[in-house]
Amino acid sequence: MIEEIDIRDLGVIGRTTLPLGRGFTALTGETGAGKTMLVTALGLLLGERADAGVIRAGSDRAIVDGRWEVDAAGVVADRVRDAGGELDDVSPGRAELIISRTIAAEGRSRASVGGRSAPAGLLAELASSLVVVHGQSDQLRLKSAVAQREALDRYAGEAFAEAFEHYQTAYRRWQANRDELGRLVADRDLRATEASELRAALAEIEVVAPQPGEDVELQQRVLRMANAEELRLAATQAHELLSSENDSVDVLGLIGEARRTLERAAELDPELAALAEQVTAIAYLSADAATGIAGYASGFDADSARELEAAQQRMSELSILTRKYGPTLDDAILHLAEGSERLLELDTDGDRIEALAAETEADATIVSELADQLSEQRESAATRLAEAVSAELSALAMPDAQLMVDVRRRDELTAHGRDSVQLLLQPHPGGEPRPLGRGASGGELSRIMLAIEVVLAATDPVPTFVFDEVDSGVGGASAIEIGRRLGKLAESAQVIVVTHLAQVAAFATNHLRVEKDRSGEVTTSSVRRLEGDDRVAEMARLLSGLPDSATGLAHAQELLDLAAS
Repeated sequence: MIEEIDIRDLGVIGRTTLPLGRGFTALTGETGAGKTMLVTALGLLLGERADAGVIRAGSDRAIVDGRWEVDAAGVVADRVRDAGGELDDVSPGRAELIISRTIAAEGRSRASVGGRSAPAGLLAELASSLVVVHGQSDQLRLKSAVAQREALDRYAGEAFAEAFEHYQTAYRRWQANRDELGRLVADRDLRATEASELRAALAEIEVVAPQPGEDVELQQRVLRMANAEELRLAATQAHELLSSENDSVDVLGLIGEARRTLERAAELDPELAALAEQVTAIAYLSADAATGIAGYASGFDADSARELEAAQQRMSELSILTRKYGPTLDDAILHLAEGSERLLELDTDGDRIEALAAETEADATIVSELADQLSEQRESAATRLAEAVSAELSALAMPDAQLMVDVRRRDELTAHGRDSVQLLLQPHPGGEPRPLGRGASGGELSRIMLAIEVVLAATDPVPTFVFDEVDSGVGGASAIEIGRRLGKLAESAQVIVVTHLAQVAAFATNHLRVEKDRSGEVTTSSVRRLEGDDRVAEMARLLSGLPDSATGLAHAQELLDLAAS
């Protein structure tokens, strides 16, 4: 719901604020006062194209600010927050949203939503959830086949909504299986090639049978065997130094002699006994080291050369795998594991194709049957909608006009069923039904839209409706009926109407007058809320052009009393 709109330097309007709020707001005023400019201001807030030509003469920019009250947890609030905007809480479950639009004289336009800069496209996106505008030149709602189908679907009620959800679930499953089946069949040759190549790769890896860390271990072994003679000579020399079998220095013998000497003298001094034990430990360690070194040296036998050749051959095999499936040996081992799983998947494609084909065929039958059920419900709802709207048209000075809702079943199934829906208007009995908007004047089209909106309001509520001269071309009792139906629509939504008929304005709960001020060099318009005698005088002006006429004033009061009854 729009709380108010603030306008600065737009057309003939210098600075004014429209206090709107709940219920039915009527905008009246003299021709050229700027009533339509107020609709233009609203259009700018809803993302319509900005034209520098609407900037007031002598000003460098025009600014329009709108203050909305929205559901704090609704679609609009969520989208604003997603865009980085902020909303202020005004009551439990309700929030205030500020939308602004600035047009510069050089043609640039800026918009902000919830205090955050935003593209005009975001305003247009929010518009469909905020306001429905029916103007003289274009009817923004129900102008497309999609919008007409969606309106009929909402009018069809909860039972249809449940059936529609069931259909969409089945349709999405059918489409997903059909897409996968098509992909598998189309890629069958490619997948067969992939399986063949993968099978060869796995066989190559399996023959080599690499083990984790094997390449690092082999590198160490090869390094040892490639330097075997140097390592053997070092070990032999070290062993001879520790335990010589010739006349050279014998470390083990010397340590043994030192141990025995200390043990003989230890009886004389306990401290020397402790030192003798340390030498004894050194003797054992030295003996173990000598044995180990001897064993190490003897390990370099005649088979070392053959072992080196075998290790180098193994490293070559692992290197080939690493180059092909690496960059590391672990990657090649992982390729073996993952490749086995992928090969199993590829090898079972035939079974999957058969299963998908059966599922797709079964789902196609289910979806077709559910689509027929949707069509039957749409056709039934179409009849009810056509009758209800036609009855409204009769009371809106179009007694011969009939709305027809054409539901046609097609062979093609879509996410919305098999139906195409079109709203048609038969202007008079025997006339050719035509799509909405063809063959009807702007005022007639506005009345058609009003009739449709009144009927749809029961099942398809919209926060705000704006009608620009919906009463064009009518008067008298028909105009009263238009006002009455606008008042009825305002019971469930905010309604804003630009009108020149007192019969329509009488039903408003909020009457605003657009006034011109010609005292300066440039004509200026502003907006004033009318109450009491001021409103009666404006009603009299609308009726007779004479705001002070006693007869006009009496007639105006009579209309207000009629609307209030």
